[in-house]
Amino acid sequence: MMSSPSCVLVTGAAGYVGTHVIHELICAGFKPVALDNRQEALEEAMKRVGSMSGVEVQYFYADLLNVGQISSIFQQVPISHVIHLAGLKAVRQSHGSPLSFYNVNVMGTCNLLEVMLAKGVNEIIFSSSSKVYGEPIYLPLDERHPSGNCTNPYGRTKHMVEQMISDITVANKHFKATILRYFNPCGAHPSGHLGEDRLEPPQNLMPLICQVALGNKETLSIFGNDFDTPDGTASKAYTHIVDIAKGTVAAIQCPHGHAQYRVYNLGSSHVCSILEMVKIFEKLSGKKIPVEFCERKPGEIAMCSADSSLAKQELGWEPMYDLQHMCEQMWRWMTCKTTDKTENNGANITS
Repeated sequence: MMSSPSCVLVTGAAGYVGTHVIHELICAGFKPVALDNRQEALEEAMKRVGSMSGVEVQYFYADLLNVGQISSIFQQVPISHVIHLAGLKAVRQSHGSPLSFYNVNVMGTCNLLEVMLAKGVNEIIFSSSSKVYGEPIYLPLDERHPSGNCTNPYGRTKHMVEQMISDITVANKHFKATILRYFNPCGAHPSGHLGEDRLEPPQNLMPLICQVALGNKETLSIFGNDFDTPDGTASKAYTHIVDIAKGTVAAIQCPHGHAQYRVYNLGSSHVCSILEMVKIFEKLSGKKIPVEFCERKPGEIAMCSADSSLAKQELGWEPMYDLQHMCEQMWRWMTCKTTDKTENNGANITS
């Protein structure tokens, strides 16, 4: 294991993935520095992480679209590594506002990389997505599967950033990058203290189901029931948020060796359909969850699963939590009686 870096900058720190990553960094002995563009959410998120760890996390309010703000942070803190999580993530929303996604996800990353190179910070971990693979040619998806034939603007922004970072490693022999392709992060921290934001309108399947079970939504909209799957609804691999966070930290702990540019899947080979997920939450909540079937949305795929054997081989990582744990811990988080704002830890980070 490498010695702990002086400071690890985490962008998108107030978000769902960000808070869990910062907590795991602290547990592993690293010194995280938090960056987010939502001041109130960032302050509240760091209070929550601090209460769990007993460590006060240094944080900065900054926008990656502002090069001056980014540069100021690098001038104040001796950063050696960057974990880049910040970005827009809602796949369906990306079809309606693609320019926003290109601006935030691509230009924001370009600004961050520009400052890193100027300051001599030469190691980045980038949270990419399974969406870069597009329509699967075979399953489970491994890192050799062709990428770039994406079915939505969100996936295209992730792929563009991957290519941009790869080009930098070619141009700069000192620059090292690890690309982590997350497969549908979900669930909540087993402690019940961290989870996906319950105050923001949910975009992902698990929190949407929870909203129906809680009575905050009348029905769950399922976009397509004519896929080539056993029950006709889309089936995906889901990965516990703590597993995602631990895999992200493992990427810092594992030396690059001779490789400047590495790509790993972080996900499961086990899939669950939307209707199967509904049944699990009906059993957990004891409530009927009405569904309505709608037309497929653009870019929807029938099935997606991960081959993460490379991450196991090189990072020593594999998923610890199964789907039942993910659902139980998400339901516990969503039904926690305290709804004070201090429990808000953001939810607009990439998956």
